[in-house]
Amino acid sequence: MLTVVVPTLTPGRAFAVTVFAFAITMMGTTLPTPMYTIYQQRLGFSLSMSTVIFAAYALGVLLALLIFGRWSDVVGRRPMLLGGLAVALASDVVFLTTDTDGQLIKGRVLSGISAGIFVGTATASVIENAPPAWRARAPYVATAANIGGLGLGPLVAGILVEYASWPLHLAFWVHVVLTVVAAGLLWLVAETVERVPGRRPGFQRLAVPAAARRTFIGACVGGFAGFAVLGLFVAVSPRFVGQVLGISNSAVSGLTVSLVFAASIVAQIGLKALPTERAVNIGCSALIVGSLLIALSLAVESFALLIVAAVVVGAGQGMSFSKGLASILAKIDTHQRAEVTSTFFVILYIAISLPVIGEGIAAQHWGLADAGIAFSLSIAALAVVALAIIVSDQRRPQATS
Repeated sequence: MLTVVVPTLTPGRAFAVTVFAFAITMMGTTLPTPMYTIYQQRLGFSLSMSTVIFAAYALGVLLALLIFGRWSDVVGRRPMLLGGLAVALASDVVFLTTDTDGQLIKGRVLSGISAGIFVGTATASVIENAPPAWRARAPYVATAANIGGLGLGPLVAGILVEYASWPLHLAFWVHVVLTVVAAGLLWLVAETVERVPGRRPGFQRLAVPAAARRTFIGACVGGFAGFAVLGLFVAVSPRFVGQVLGISNSAVSGLTVSLVFAASIVAQIGLKALPTERAVNIGCSALIVGSLLIALSLAVESFALLIVAAVVVGAGQGMSFSKGLASILAKIDTHQRAEVTSTFFVILYIAISLPVIGEGIAAQHWGLADAGIAFSLSIAALAVVALAIIVSDQRRPQATS
């Protein structure tokens, strides 16, 4: 009997392939960003429905985090990553054949499931496949692949929508090709998890230990503000650029969204040496300033000011998120990390969806600019509350010592 031996990649190449697959999958989740206005015009749904379509992505992420969050520890990294790529391909097919808002929602849910599978599994796989020379930097590479992929989606799609044919299809065909390539390469990556006979996957438990609750609340309020403003940029900022600021170029809209993610990456990686407490405070402060700049840019109809706001708020989101999570993990035991991190991400993905739906409903009654201003001011106020809670928590141990 002939035995087929599947060759495996060297650790360095396996590391690169996993990073590539991670970035491509996350890129697919933000590809529709510059297309929402076109979909709305062609299918005739309201602005509030547009935000619901966007928010369906967060539902998919939450389902995947809760259902599949622990599966890769049992069945292995590679099967879960290949499964995530298969779901991403299914999402592409739905978008390529869509002709109703219901299909758009289905495509977004599938896209969210693929991202939810990848967020935890691919991060672990990147770290485990890192060669010794990259081991210390692997977590930052995983962050860059995750956030960088999210930022590439609007940029690539915006350029293709504006300057190429098939504005609602070409970007997804490109993603199909890249995803198939990623799947073929991942098949050659050796498994890094040793399967335990009889062990079965289960649902991800959510919990926050009492010792970390005060820190958790402060980090969650700041993270909520940061992810809510991410949702605003991804779901609504192309309309700000087109309808409020009068710039109809899809590539410009995509670039505006990409800048938020780029600033987030730079802040998380470039400022990683900052002490956690100081970085969280700076991150929340940047969220406050950036949100106020968004409101001001809409009030005075300034695209240049919106660009500045995107960079500031992106940096604030990056620092408040990464250092906020670090402050939580510093107060809990190792065996509690999975459930606490999952709880943190569940709250953040609620933040990226529900507030934006509210903004869409408000825009139908108040107008896009006024709703955007009110939303931005609310985010600034939330970041102020987060900063107050965090500073109070930081001072507590000193007061009791």
